[in-house]
Amino acid sequence: MDAKKILVIEDEKNIGELIEFNIRKSGFQSSRVDSAEAALKLLAREQFDLILLDLMLAGMDGMDFCKIFRSSKEFKQIPIIMLTARSEDADIVSGLEYGANDYITKPFSPRVLIARIKARLRDTSVSGDEGSVVSYAGIVINSEFHEVCSDGVPLSLTANEFILLRTFLKNPGKVFSRDAIIKCVHGEGYPVTDRAVDVAVVGLRKKLGAKGALIETVRGVGYKFSR
Repeated sequence: MDAKKILVIEDEKNIGELIEFNIRKSGFQSSRVDSAEAALKLLAREQFDLILLDLMLAGMDGMDFCKIFRSSKEFKQIPIIMLTARSEDADIVSGLEYGANDYITKPFSPRVLIARIKARLRDTSVSGDEGSVVSYAGIVINSEFHEVCSDGVPLSLTANEFILLRTFLKNPGKVFSRDAIIKCVHGEGYPVTDRAVDVAVVGLRKKLGAKGALIETVRGVGYKFSR
């Protein structure tokens, strides 16, 4: 099996070299660019399995890159791990809403970085293997093509909203605690506050329109999708 290819978008040379060293040491292939503009040009020529994206870049920043990247159907399934020196909830939530799958705050441990990369690649593999269409209450979600429709109308969801909705649709009536939701969307040991989960649920409800009411709040516990 060919080694997974990772694109590193990092404009600080020392950090970029450290990241690439650890990526290659762990058996992955890597390419590195120092701007979002250069990354978009490279992505037009080469395929990658995951992107490590510095948030604070000269020129186009990481947020704008995410918006452009996720607007292309071709790239919807490629996971993005955002690297950022910003640790405020608002910045992290914004990054996730723009389409990042995960984030790591600087400075970070190389071991944590590699663990997160492996987790995201594993999630992508599982999603691709699922391939099946999940349908419930007029909402149809296709994991293979990363598409969602509600009563035939396409919906544009972030990567995390997609995973959250898929989890709800596959388990109607099941109550998920906030911790369980974090685990489903991000994996074990992910440092997200309860507030961030609530914000994600509010965003998903809004995009579902009238069907957003199907996501019920279970006081003192978490959320469930109505039967």
